[in-house]
Amino acid sequence: MLAAILWASSGTAGKALFETGITPFELVQIRLTLSTVLMALFFGIFSRELFRIRLKDIAYFILIGGVAMAMVQSTYFYAISKIQVAAATLIQYLSPILVAIYSVCFWKERLTPAKLIALVLSLGGCYLVAGGYDLQLLQMNLLGIVGGLGAAVSGAGYTLLGEQGMHRYKPSTVLFYAMAFGALTWHIIYPPFHYLEAGFSIDQWKLILYIVVMGTIIPFGLYFVGINYIRSTRAIITATLEPISAGFIAFFFLGEALETLQIIGGMVVLGAIVLLQTQREYNEMAPELIRARRT
Repeated sequence: MLAAILWASSGTAGKALFETGITPFELVQIRLTLSTVLMALFFGIFSRELFRIRLKDIAYFILIGGVAMAMVQSTYFYAISKIQVAAATLIQYLSPILVAIYSVCFWKERLTPAKLIALVLSLGGCYLVAGGYDLQLLQMNLLGIVGGLGAAVSGAGYTLLGEQGMHRYKPSTVLFYAMAFGALTWHIIYPPFHYLEAGFSIDQWKLILYIVVMGTIIPFGLYFVGINYIRSTRAIITATLEPISAGFIAFFFLGEALETLQIIGGMVVLGAIVLLQTQREYNEMAPELIRARRT
């Protein structure tokens, strides 16, 4: 929940940066690069053992960072540039369905009635908060829809890969190498080190640093810790608190009014999160997984 709230707060800073002329792709490159540098400095001073990974796992980190992290950071912004923000958000939050389907089909996770209800409620609430009832959302183009679907797929992939990696590594290690390989990808597909000669102002750098620390390192770290405790399906459904938080933050700081249906949608998502977290994950696992954990 803290991760979702921080992601939402950084959206306000990102919107302010876009209004000053910074492009979404510039922000993605800077965000990943500075996050990697700051985490490397922290590990180097306090926890060098977090750098250690097995050589055979390089391919995994390339996949979660160079592909999933790089995509999840960019496809959503691309969708926003092509279609309305509400529509892009709505499409992006199809990812909990993808995570739930994958977990049930391949990880033998039980789709309990409570989890299914929470999934439906969270998606319905996001639909209302995003303003999906507005007929103008039908004015979408194909590229924008593809971008939104890309955000949903990459977000689901990132979540599932994160859970898989934390069977072998601490969340901090997985996050660091995901950021590092994501930054590498963006220095390959976008002009490298463009931000060093872009001439950003002090105010712009303040917003960038806020997004890097409070909108990237801390919330992604919290999200991975959450996955480590409550598994992928619960974590990503809980993260649907993000658009609700964004709506309220925009109301207080940007003066963007919330309509009645949007407020109702927020209450529905909060109800889904409460329902989800009151269930015991242990009792929802397949018997063979319970035996394995006991062993």
